[in-house]
Amino acid sequence: MRKVDTLLVGGAVVTMNAKWDIFDPGAVAIDGSDIVAVGPVARVRQIVKAENEIDCSGQIIIPGLVNAHTHAAMTLLRGLVDDLRLDVWLLGYMMPVEREFVGPDFCDVGTRLACAEMLLSGVTTFNDMYYFEEEVARATADVGMRAVLGQTILKFPAPDAESYDHGLERCRSFIEGWKDHPLITPAVAPHAPYTSTAEILQAATSLALEFDVPLHIHLSETALEVQNAERDFGAPPIEYVYEQGLFNAKVIAAHCVHITRGEIPLLADHGAGVAHNPSSNLKLASGFAPVQQMRAAGVPVGIGTDGPASNNDLDMFEEVRLASFLPKAVTGDPTALPAREAFAMATIEGARALHMDAIIGSLEVGKRADIVVVDQDGVHSTPRFHLSDANIYGHLIYAAKSEDVRHVWVHGRQLVRDRELLTIDLPALRARAIEIAARINAFMTEREGSLLNKTVAIGGFAQQETYEVQVKVQVDDIEMVEARLRAIGLDVVKESVRQQFDTYFLFEGGIEDHYLRYREDNEIVGEDGQMTGLNVVKPTYTLTLIEGLHEREYQDSVILSRSRYTAQATYSLRFYREYFKPRREYEVVKWRHRYRVKFEDTEFAINIDRVTRPQGLGNFVEIKARTWSASDAERKAQLISKLLRKLGLSTRREVRGDYITLVSQPVL
Repeated sequence: MRKVDTLLVGGAVVTMNAKWDIFDPGAVAIDGSDIVAVGPVARVRQIVKAENEIDCSGQIIIPGLVNAHTHAAMTLLRGLVDDLRLDVWLLGYMMPVEREFVGPDFCDVGTRLACAEMLLSGVTTFNDMYYFEEEVARATADVGMRAVLGQTILKFPAPDAESYDHGLERCRSFIEGWKDHPLITPAVAPHAPYTSTAEILQAATSLALEFDVPLHIHLSETALEVQNAERDFGAPPIEYVYEQGLFNAKVIAAHCVHITRGEIPLLADHGAGVAHNPSSNLKLASGFAPVQQMRAAGVPVGIGTDGPASNNDLDMFEEVRLASFLPKAVTGDPTALPAREAFAMATIEGARALHMDAIIGSLEVGKRADIVVVDQDGVHSTPRFHLSDANIYGHLIYAAKSEDVRHVWVHGRQLVRDRELLTIDLPALRARAIEIAARINAFMTEREGSLLNKTVAIGGFAQQETYEVQVKVQVDDIEMVEARLRAIGLDVVKESVRQQFDTYFLFEGGIEDHYLRYREDNEIVGEDGQMTGLNVVKPTYTLTLIEGLHEREYQDSVILSRSRYTAQATYSLRFYREYFKPRREYEVVKWRHRYRVKFEDTEFAINIDRVTRPQGLGNFVEIKARTWSASDAERKAQLISKLLRKLGLSTRREVRGDYITLVSQPVL
């Protein structure tokens, strides 16, 4: 008879093996890190004798749950902002805060907090993607959990890497340091196609193949992501990454919500695993992943919570229940994804999606002893029926809750005993988390109170003011002004015709305080590059912050304006609207004939504008020049006065500031 460390006896053992065996009452024997016997109590007692025997009568013994996709350290950002679209949430809030706060200590505390929550939810293995993964690995291994940890690689600076090549080297170093660890499986994690380049995806694949480690990536999470991929790459995300050779690696694809029927075989044929994240997808309104179609094609689909900043918890019992409900609601078929199949996705199929089913995911001899004991004493667990094996799966999916988790072992080591965490000092950990959250809260409060800081945070403006000397006057006959401009013999450096759509965001304090302008600027040229046969549109997008302050006024109502910050608008108008949440919004549409001219060896812009929206606003001529000093501003103001007289323009019809000062009716 073999002596073993621990014997769990008397509970209903749900093995999740290929035969779907359930032993009730059953027993599981643990020796070292492994399961060495599973079966009916009497049979197991015949072959092993344990130093430590645990009575699990009336309880359920299950494989440890597999959280197939998360960002563990983001527990420290839980509840920071909610009810936003994915792009606004991620690019407007998460990434700016991460750039400011994410470091080794942040990742250590956040990961330990996540491990505590997951262990108490019956999770023994999780698949992570984040920064400073060496700190995530140290914390996870110290707690005693099992994890696939992907070091993030981005095409722009990250909290732990100044550039993508630095991120790639960091990932290589991480893999070299943790490969072959008994609990930690290092992975390569290019964040997503839209935050990568083809070069990054190819290099990440090569690195994963070199070390034979998984590659973890977000794919086709939102309809907008797919739409942008087709625009930018000429193919939807999964087809695009396939073309880059990504599926030669052991891919773990998170989300896969908006995928075509033609893309599903690409996943299946190359053995890619998918992590389905129902709570996150619903909360962010990303959509409904085609779980049934993927599974029918042979794609292993696990279940993930996603990060706790977008879920907002790591409760796998809640997640699996929701995963089982969604296909029923979407198809109108209550038989879709039965409880047994949903439980498989949280255990053996989740392990398969992570390419780890050889060692975890089921209670079988030779596999690691990652085991959870689920209590049955709660009111919500009473009564229980035993008509067939379906009853126990139904109970686990539809009735059991995370607070029913009583004991947890990982790699043969007990980490939870009677719901007490054995490797985590939870009070001390919570105190550290609350301290970090207080600093984040103070930072965000200050940021949200400053329009400039809020814009700089999303990588918009460089913190540098632009000064302009300018005048704007209303005219009745713009053809006469253009004829006059040519008649006086100005040196025209460049000439262009453009249609501009300006959207103004106003906030508390009104125009006099500050406002934002989003501009779609369509330069129109002929096919030969000349100003004839106008039919080619070349759009550019800019975002300008104007604080509404005039530094000085000169003769002829020429003003020096300051605090103008301009940057390329890399996001959509909808993004900025939802991110900045303006109090009011106005729109001005105009045709602009722009002349870059030299007058007395000084360059000026002369804009002749025909405003078409709002109707009846009129026609205007604007003369402006940038400046860098008070003396230069004085000189250019005098030259603008000369130009006004040469063009025959009267400042009695001048307009102070931007067109927003003339608009009275809001669009929204």
